[in-house]
Order: sequence, then C-alpha cells, then structure tokens
Amino acid sequence: MAIVFAPNVIAQKKQLIETNKTVSIRSLSVVDNKIAWLSSSNGYTAITKDGGLTWKWQQVKGFEKADFRDIEAFSDKEAIIMSSGSPALILKTIDGGLNWEVKYRNDDKAYFFDAMDFSNPKHGLVLGDPINEKFMLIETNDGGDSWHQFKNLPNAEKGEAAFAASGTCLRISYKGDYVSIVTGGNVARHLVLEKPFTDWAYYDLPITHGKPSNGAFSVGENGMVIVGGDYSKDKFRDSVHATFSGHPLPYKDSKPGPNGYQSCVELIAPQTYLSTGTPGSNYSTDNGYTWQQIDATSFNVCRKAKNGKLVLLAGDKGKIGIFKF
Repeated sequence: MAIVFAPNVIAQKKQLIETNKTVSIRSLSVVDNKIAWLSSSNGYTAITKDGGLTWKWQQVKGFEKADFRDIEAFSDKEAIIMSSGSPALILKTIDGGLNWEVKYRNDDKAYFFDAMDFSNPKHGLVLGDPINEKFMLIETNDGGDSWHQFKNLPNAEKGEAAFAASGTCLRISYKGDYVSIVTGGNVARHLVLEKPFTDWAYYDLPITHGKPSNGAFSVGENGMVIVGGDYSKDKFRDSVHATFSGHPLPYKDSKPGPNGYQSCVELIAPQTYLSTGTPGSNYSTDNGYTWQQIDATSFNVCRKAKNGKLVLLAGDKGKIGIFKF
C-alpha cells in the first residue's frame, strides 16, 4: 500500500511492506537501487534484490537469541553483522547469508557494541560503550575478517554512552578522512577525529541529556546534522536535534525541529535529510535548519543506497518502508 503525506515542495510517499515478522529491526544497509540487507532481534537477517518489495529472511543458525543491531553489506553475497549484548559478536557471510562465520567474539559483559561503519569494503570500525573511561573502538583493515583495538580511543565522561538504536551513532566518511561519534546519557556530545588521526575534538550538543534515556542518537554522514531526544518521552519536541552552524557555537538547535525523539538521520540528497523515530519521520531540505513532519508511523532506522537513490526505513514488528521523493 502506498501512502501520500502532507504537501511539500518535494512530493513524497512511503510504501509500507508487509513482512509477517514480529522482530525489532534497527539496522539497514542499502547497497544500490535493488540490493539491501537488514538484521534484527531473534538472530534474523534478510536481503532484498528488488528494491525492498520482497525480502528473503534467514535466522542465523546457533545465534537465534542474538540481537543484531547493525549490518554492513557490500553486495548480494557479502555482509557483516554486529550484535549488541553479551557475547559481543561480529559475523560475516560471503554466500548471501546461507552461512555465517564468527570473526569476533568477546564474552566479557563489559563489552556492549553500539554501531558499525565502513569507509570502504576493507576498512571499518565498531563502537562500544566506554570501558575504563574510554569508548571502545575496534578496527578491521581486511573486510571484517580480523579485528584489533583502534590505536586512538576517545575519552568518555562519567555516565556517557552511545546508543545502539540505528547503527548511526558512528560514522566514517567515505573518503576515510574522519570518524564521527555522537553520545548521550549525562552529556550529549559530538566526538570527531580527523586526519592525521592524532587528537579527538569534543563538542557539547544542544540536545536534551542528563538521563540514560536521552542524548544524541544519530549523526548524518557528513557530521552536519545530529538527532536524538528522550526515547522514554518520545513525543517531547524540545532539544531533539542539532545543526552545525560554525564558530563560536558549532551547533545550534533550530526551530522548527523534528517532531519528537529521532533515532536516525540520513543525508538522502544535497542539503536534504530524512530522520525517523518512534513518533514518526521528518524531512529537511535546508541542511537541517528547519523540519517538516512527514507522518506519525514509527520506525527505528532509515538508510539511503551507497550507490543509488533507494531509501528504506525499518522498525519494530518487522516493519519496512520504501521512501520515495
């Protein structure tokens, strides 16, 4: 079924796809206009080869209780999944999901993975919650076959953490020249590491914080737009996003902002962002300075194709949407 929303300068519509699944989906990786992958709770992955219209689901054998909160896909054959919770896991397939091989496992309950991102098919990072006042970062340089600790770990303040909400609290630029992390809890911050990767920069964000349920949840690919809020009060609209505005105040909370808590933001066209969360989705055509609500349908994640224009959304109860603009 297709749903057409409120008037806008750009026509929009969202097609909802029935999956008959009850899982929670928090991760998408859209390869091109046809191929995309997702991973979810209860150990499931799924792949589409027709732009999201139909999906082939598979439960990863031996990991039926795993909560796969992030996925990175490179083709219809190769993908990497990351679990949140204990044990901390990274698995890889090279045969379209028929078989998965464990590439990293840590049974220490202090390890909790939040997000994963790759700058190219060989180089990637996985972010985890702080251990000993340092955010955990592990790195691969061989396409996820092996992992090691990143050489420069960012500092964490007391009560600070990242959110495993959509796999987008961590971003690496496609050129590989910077790493971007957003955080929440007692503080809301943007952590940035640029070449030559020697010193992290730390920016306070004008996003609601002070509790474990609130802060910054997602940063756009170029680090310009950040969203978040309080997932326990998801209709609360104040201080749920930040937009880069230059010096001396790098980020500001513009009005009108998104309509409530947002767990994901994605750059989908020049100056154009889509964000989503449990209160619904929002749209900006001016680099995040003003926003318009699209609808009130709950989703957790929205992602655009790495090579193409396909934009997909996904959420709880196996919900999947195709966003057209």
